[in-house]
Amino acid sequence: MPTPVLSRRGFLSGAALAALAFRTHPLRALGAGSPCTLQTPSGPLQGQETGGVRIFRGVPFAEPPVGPLRFRHPVPVKPWTAPRDATRFAAAAMQPGANHVPHSEDCLYLNVWAPAAKGPHPVYIWIHGGGFTGGYSFAPIFDGSQLAEQGIVCVTVAYRLGVFGFLDLGPLLGKEYNGSANNALRDLMTAFEWVQRNIEAFGGDPARVTIGGQSAGAKLTDVLMGVPSARHLFHQMISESGGAERVATLEQSRAVSEGYGRFWRDTAGKPLSALLTASAAELLPAQQQLMQTWPHHFPLRVEIDGELLPRLPVETIADGSSRGKRLLIGTNRDESAAFVGPHPEHDANAANLGNMEPARFLPIYREYEKIYPEMTVEQRRIRALTAEEYWVPSVRVAESMVRGGGEAWMYRLDFHEGSGRLGSFAPHSEELRLVWDHPSSSVENARQEAELAGLMHEAWCAFLRGETPGATGLPAWPQYGLEERRTMIFNTESRVEKHPQETELRLWKSAL
Repeated sequence: MPTPVLSRRGFLSGAALAALAFRTHPLRALGAGSPCTLQTPSGPLQGQETGGVRIFRGVPFAEPPVGPLRFRHPVPVKPWTAPRDATRFAAAAMQPGANHVPHSEDCLYLNVWAPAAKGPHPVYIWIHGGGFTGGYSFAPIFDGSQLAEQGIVCVTVAYRLGVFGFLDLGPLLGKEYNGSANNALRDLMTAFEWVQRNIEAFGGDPARVTIGGQSAGAKLTDVLMGVPSARHLFHQMISESGGAERVATLEQSRAVSEGYGRFWRDTAGKPLSALLTASAAELLPAQQQLMQTWPHHFPLRVEIDGELLPRLPVETIADGSSRGKRLLIGTNRDESAAFVGPHPEHDANAANLGNMEPARFLPIYREYEKIYPEMTVEQRRIRALTAEEYWVPSVRVAESMVRGGGEAWMYRLDFHEGSGRLGSFAPHSEELRLVWDHPSSSVENARQEAELAGLMHEAWCAFLRGETPGATGLPAWPQYGLEERRTMIFNTESRVEKHPQETELRLWKSAL
């Protein structure tokens, strides 16, 4: 299938991001396997077992955030007594499009793939991406069966998206809704708390929990590292193409809220009070208007509310919020190739910038021609936008982690498919099918991709087990340090590099 390439305000949905990485691996069929029943502290579940893996789908961790709970903090699920069917996935969170899967405001569910063998096993909680407005926890590539076969309990979680999870409704509906821009963070923390209470029933070890994600899921992972009240809920983190910069001040968050209120009145023709009673689908047109016309990219984001998120996450991390924890973090060399086309006039358009204003970005971007004279205009544009949105923010998280007394391992993916328009790039989401070990058989470098997928999957599993990330066939992967910044470069021949992109990084020293 062709790889979508979008420019300006276009961005890939969570489903499209998964499709970019997923090409050949089928999700284990619903209904396959033999029935199995499990008693958990929350209540009994009826799942399925196949190939030594027990699978439980659509397990609630919070009460449905509907009716009087719309825009409210999540409420932990009440225990149930009758066996609950856990053989089918629940609906995805409300989002534009997504017609290929069911979606609903009632979306706070998780899925578990657990080894049938007796534990305790390490636990991996996966947070999907999708720009805070799309995606879902059960995309085929996120089938946790292979992790369970490696002795790891895999949990994929949902959270509220768009205006349901990232919009501060206080300015529109009253102070009792203040802080609702952090509902998605609270959803995830509620899921983590459910795991702490229930995961032993699945053979998981609540003292060995890794949270991780990709793109928006990685950004949420990195932000959660800076939430003091979440510290006890996880012990390791994996961040793929993330960063902790996608946060808003209260002033910025409330301006977005007021902007949404204007669009709501224009598109729905109803008073603000109707936000509480309108159908979930009715709230999306105003969200789309906001996303398409707001002067800054990704206006819906978490906020520094002074309570849950007291300040910039990297500041809290550097002060020791993740002391004693471990982090595996990295980016793909050409992330932004998946989003921007060959349009030089869009170089510094705010729609292409994830964290900065064009006035701050342009002086840095002009220097790229000096340090990369051999690159084409398109290559330099992709490299600079990748640095602004993903690479430099990820470096900041890694450095804050080290300063705060944690351990970090950093990577950069340079591998490219070798065919198609993006064949010479390592774009956003390229690593997904590698770390989940679902390589494509249809790309030019299929054999090399399969080999690299095996190595990266093995390295990720080692990290999840609490070991140094590594695999037979990879060079030793040293910890990331502030002096040498040693980074694993994944490619057909992987290597460890000191001071990668050092000249480029100097351009960004005080920019973010």
